[in-house]
This record gives sequence, structure tokens and C-alpha cells, in this order.
Amino acid sequence: MACGNCGTTKNGQPRGCQNNGTCGTDGCNKLTVFDWLSNMSLPDGQEPFDFVEVRFKNGRKEYVKNVDKLQINVGEVLAVQAASGHDVGIVSLTGELVRVQMKKKRIPYKTDDFLKIYRKANQKDIEVWESVKEREEGIKVRSRQIAIRLGLQMKISDIEFQGDGSKATFFYTAEERVDFRQLIKEFAQEFRTRIEMRQIGFRQEAARLGGIGSCGRELCCSTWLTDFRSVTTSAARYQQLSLNPQKLAGQCGKLKCCLNYELDAYLDALKDFPKTEQKLYTDKGTAVCQKIDIFQGHLWYAYEGEWMNWHKLTTTQANEIIEANKKKNKVASLEEYAAELITDAKVDFGNVVGQDSLTRFDKPKNSRKRSKNRRKKGNFRKKGPKKNA
Repeated sequence: MACGNCGTTKNGQPRGCQNNGTCGTDGCNKLTVFDWLSNMSLPDGQEPFDFVEVRFKNGRKEYVKNVDKLQINVGEVLAVQAASGHDVGIVSLTGELVRVQMKKKRIPYKTDDFLKIYRKANQKDIEVWESVKEREEGIKVRSRQIAIRLGLQMKISDIEFQGDGSKATFFYTAEERVDFRQLIKEFAQEFRTRIEMRQIGFRQEAARLGGIGSCGRELCCSTWLTDFRSVTTSAARYQQLSLNPQKLAGQCGKLKCCLNYELDAYLDALKDFPKTEQKLYTDKGTAVCQKIDIFQGHLWYAYEGEWMNWHKLTTTQANEIIEANKKKNKVASLEEYAAELITDAKVDFGNVVGQDSLTRFDKPKNSRKRSKNRRKKGNFRKKGPKKNA
């Protein structure tokens, strides 16, 4: 849920919190889970779940254990354990839903190998955290310049500093394996911090950076999609989409993830359809499939040599003709089947919302000018030359 202050001003900045999507209520962030159990109390004797979900930059989340039994609420800033030093993040989820999320992601919580919460972040922690975040954009530009100078075939897409500023993680994409040993040396000398290089895929890069898709909405991978299933061109073929790579590819350069959303519905609907390359043999001639309507269950066939005349059949009728052809029998023609599907083209219009005309609010045309013109013309005719008696 949003914080209620996310209306934008003329400059595109949030009207209320002015934090560009990093507000304390955790309502404007990527992959946010709504806590629908927040208003429910635990049964008597039930202790609250001791793990919390902490969000870091660009939707990265970790599950840390509250070993000191601190009173933690969503939106608070915590200093948590890291591989070396500590990291700073914002609490995005607490309570029993954290247990559900960990089960979903197959993260064991009945183990001794876990990260723990050090403390609630104090003012010094927050100041160091904000100062290193301000350095990320400038370091990203400089790191790209160094990579280009070294001639490395890679793209540095994002940089994330650890909360205490002791380590910087460089996320990059590359088609092939990259030897970045010299790059790390120059990074460490230039930026004076520990360097970690992490390669990610093109889909993960789009999820981290975000953006607007061709549908006009935010990218699915950056808002709610967590698993990246493989997408093939067969998904587009089943849905009868044009195999145009410019339309089928997303911002990551790969096939759009949304091609898989309705694929199961198309596959279920296509079970009753005969193969489109299957020809129908009749006494009038051989018919070839020209078009299909998957959800209406219709097929259009045309005789060889008469390509302009299409005959609409249902899947049941087409399968019936195919079964007859398998028994080496021919039907008389397609017209006798298509005649059953001829319907009245009259449209029964119902004025549902009571709107009689689309132009009912338009100003009526002024007819006074026409009447004046008619009067002038009539007067001119009356003042013509008089006839001699």
C-alpha cells in the first residue's frame, strides 16, 4: 500500500515524502509484499516470528534474525550483519508472512547459519549510508570509462555500496567470459574500497534498473515478477503473433516474459483444432485452411484455385470431414457445412447508459443567419422590374 503522499509535483518529484520511492512506509518500492495479517493478533502463547525481511537497493532483500528480540516495525532502518562489517537496509516485512516468504523461496530458518540484526540504525549509520549512496552514480560513470579504456566487452549496469562503505558491488552484463583482473586493480586504486564483481543476466539487469514497457506500465520483472522462465518463439507461434523481433523483444533484448502469461489458455483451446496443414478433400475440390479463430472455435477454408472464397467451419465439422477422409470418403462440398453457420448480421443495439447521441452536448447551429439570408433573397426578387400593363 502507498503512503498517500505519492502525488507528483510539476517537476515529477513526490509531493509528500520527497524521497523518490524510498519512503519509510515501504509502499513505493519494487516487489513489495502487502502485509494482510498486520491487523490480526497472534493466538495466546504464540511467539512472533523472529525473522524480518530487510530491503536494500533495487529490490534486493535479505532475511535476518532478530536475536535480541527488538521491537521492529515496517519502515525502520536497521544495521544488519554482512560478510564483513555491516549493511544498512529498510524493514519491508515482519511477522508470519516472513515465514511464508522464506518457505516460498526455500530459505531454511531452522538453522544456525543466518544473518542477524545488530541494532536499529543510529544517526551516524544513516549519515554514512547516505554519503556512500551519493557516490554511486559518479563511480558508475567513472567505472564505465575505465572498462572502455581497457577494451573489455562488458557493461557495468549498476553499483551498490555496502551500508558502512567498506565494499562496493559492481553489477555487469557480458556475452562472454571477461578477464577483469586488471579492472579490479584499477578500481581498488581509484575508489579506495573493496571491490566485488557480480555478473547478472540481461533480464536481471532490466529488473534492477526498471522502466516502462510497451504496454505503458512498469516492467513486470521490476515490480512483481521474481522467477524468469524461459520464453521461446513457439509461444508467439501458438498465439498467432507476427515473429517480429522488434515487437516481441522487451527492454532487456530478450523475448517478453508476458508471452507466457496466456500461453496455457491457447494450448488448451488448440487441443480440439486440427492441424492447419491438413487438407480437406471434397467432391468439389481440395480445401486448404486459411485462418483460424482459436477462442471462437472457427476455421476458414478455401478451395484450391478459388482463394478469394472462404468457407467458415467449426472444429467439430472440420474434424468430421477429416475422419471421413481417413476412411477414404469425400463429402459433397464445404458449402453444406458452412450454410449452418450463416447468421443474421443485424446488430441488436441497446441504449444501456441512456446516451442517445454522441453530439447531444454540441451547440446547435445558428439558423438565424439562414433565415435572414432567405429574407434578403426574397426581398431582392420582389424589387425586380415591373411589368408593363
